[in-house]
Amino acid sequence: MTLELKVPKMACSACVNTITKAVQAIDSAAAVEADLKTKMVAIQTAKPESDVRKAIASAGYPAS
Repeated sequence: MTLELKVPKMACSACVNTITKAVQAIDSAAAVEADLKTKMVAIQTAKPESDVRKAIASAGYPAS
């Protein structure tokens, strides 16, 4: 499934890398695409949205 999350604190490519690593830590097959301009992250994953949100939040980037 594809999740579309807004991550207001995402500001640079290092933020994107941190978010990607956090998601891939719970789902190694996940694909993460981020748009820094809109602060949107598209995630292809088999994990539930709640798990993905928790992983991103624990990395310091709560999704709204």
